[in-house]
Amino acid sequence: MRCDDYQESLNRYIDGEMATDEADELRDHLATCVDCAREHDALAATSLRLKETLVRHQAPDVLKARIRSALGQPDAFAPPVATPARRRWSPIGLAAAGLVIAALSSALTYTAARQGTEAHSVRDDLLASHIRSLMPGHLTDVASTNQHNVKPWFNGRVDLSPPVPSLDSAGFPLIGGRLDYVGGRVAAVSVYMRRQHVINVYSWPSTGQALQPRTAAAAHGYHTVEWRTDGVELWAVSDLNRPELEQFVAAFNAAK
Repeated sequence: MRCDDYQESLNRYIDGEMATDEADELRDHLATCVDCAREHDALAATSLRLKETLVRHQAPDVLKARIRSALGQPDAFAPPVATPARRRWSPIGLAAAGLVIAALSSALTYTAARQGTEAHSVRDDLLASHIRSLMPGHLTDVASTNQHNVKPWFNGRVDLSPPVPSLDSAGFPLIGGRLDYVGGRVAAVSVYMRRQHVINVYSWPSTGQALQPRTAAAAHGYHTVEWRTDGVELWAVSDLNRPELEQFVAAFNAAK
């Protein structure tokens, strides 16, 4: 092989995409050819800088929902099915698979097993409900930016008067409300937005002691904040970053 041929293969070599015998041959060549070794070092350094400085943006909930809607994938969050290694995909199939993977990257349901504890928790239900709400037509039963339309809508539908404060001035506009079923109970859900991020606030009656807001560790890009006050248990769920979600909860409690 000529140096030109070796240099054309350098990207595959650096990315680990070459067969073992090809990689061994190229490695032997680099040990004896100054020009190819110099080209290899430059490409490897560039690849390393790109990996170290690459900014990875998390897709917001609304974008994920739009991707699922465009693909028509009602079970986009189901675990991928193993396929034979030799299976060949069409270009269209590969493109669709790429979009599904992008949606799955930060939108998987939280299903971690817990030894010595309940196999299924309220948080599991909340995360599943939050993800389900992002599918077209599931986010709100009553769509309104006016708290005086949303709050009365819950009357007679749930066993409490859920807090539905107006938080437009804090940068968290109300967009509506809905009913959901969480942990074996009907929950009132107030829905807010922060840029393109959806924030679902679940509430139901509780006899437990008051609890200050506490944020759980992120699960697949989603944060949950739990608190209890005035005989009501509340949970806020979103893929919003933790500081902003906690800022939302503070504003919610200050205004309700």
